[in-house]
Amino acid sequence: MEFVKRARELELDGRSIIHMSIGEPDFSAPAAVLDALKEATAEGATGYTEAVGIEPLRNAISAYYREDFGVEVAPSRIIVTAGASAALLLACCALINSGDRVLLADPTYPCNRNFIRAFDGVPDSVAVGPETRFQLSASLVEQRWNAAVRGVLLASPSNPTGTSIPFDELCRIIEVVRRNRGFTIVDEIYLGLQYDGAARSALEVGEDVIVTSSFSKFFAMTGWRLGWIVVPPEWVPAFEKLAQNLYICASTLAQRAALACFTPASMAVFRARRAEFKERRDYIVPALQELGFHVPVPPDGAFYVYADCSRWSADSTNFANELLDGAGVAIVPGMDFGANEPGRYLRVSYATDLAGLKEAVSRMRSWLSRQPSNA
Repeated sequence: MEFVKRARELELDGRSIIHMSIGEPDFSAPAAVLDALKEATAEGATGYTEAVGIEPLRNAISAYYREDFGVEVAPSRIIVTAGASAALLLACCALINSGDRVLLADPTYPCNRNFIRAFDGVPDSVAVGPETRFQLSASLVEQRWNAAVRGVLLASPSNPTGTSIPFDELCRIIEVVRRNRGFTIVDEIYLGLQYDGAARSALEVGEDVIVTSSFSKFFAMTGWRLGWIVVPPEWVPAFEKLAQNLYICASTLAQRAALACFTPASMAVFRARRAEFKERRDYIVPALQELGFHVPVPPDGAFYVYADCSRWSADSTNFANELLDGAGVAIVPGMDFGANEPGRYLRVSYATDLAGLKEAVSRMRSWLSRQPSNA
């Protein structure tokens, strides 16, 4: 976020900056969702709701799992939250005691480590690389498990790499955790933005798997702060109490408006946007490779490319700052995502339009032609 802030400061000084940094879709909510918001506002729907969320929205999310992912999820297991961040905080608050260790991949979304720390847990980062698609594997989980480990926190597709855990491997990871009587949390916030083959939810594997998701990415509603968590049936009362105490309920207006996400017309819009993200991915990955970046694992989801910049620099932070100053292209260095070779990698976001991506590639080509190469 500090890097993004500096890019915006350069814009205020009159510089033209192409943002390929922050993980936010460049789309907004469809017209039907905005109309539903106006209607809810006109009706004065501004009071508290149930802590677990309004029943129609929980039913709609359940139907979404059935229709888009082929999995039956009882609405009673779904708790609507103030974004996926609140969902992950609920899970960590419920499951982590002081000193408990939680396995997670390195690199990973940086807030995941802090969610664990917030409840005096210990994020146990496991270095992962191209050989496992920058994801945990069953073998790695088995090797790192010990008496202090309480569970695993997975993300599929992942930020910053855009890679997914193959479903058969995900099943094996969950089985290892079960044998060790631990918990499995799977962050599926990017599940709707998967491009190669049918997306499958970890909820298929059993009711003991905890899944979090959000309206922020596939539904392009980042600032609405609306998400959900699916938990085992017997845990719902405990999670409801925590929600009541931590944030009372998610935004009533956002919940009412989100019902319009699941109409056939809105879903057609979201699917068309997914196709556009795929088109962007299919452009930017080979474009980066042509420029000389190494992309060890092409992404199959989300809207990120994890690109190796070691041809030019062993310090991705310095490289990203020089690229920002010299070419007006904002890309995030790897330092924010963990301690596993952060100086080697950049996270490139393609959550901007194709014209912007093409201009960014043109600028980078010109700037890189003037840089010494380690190749």
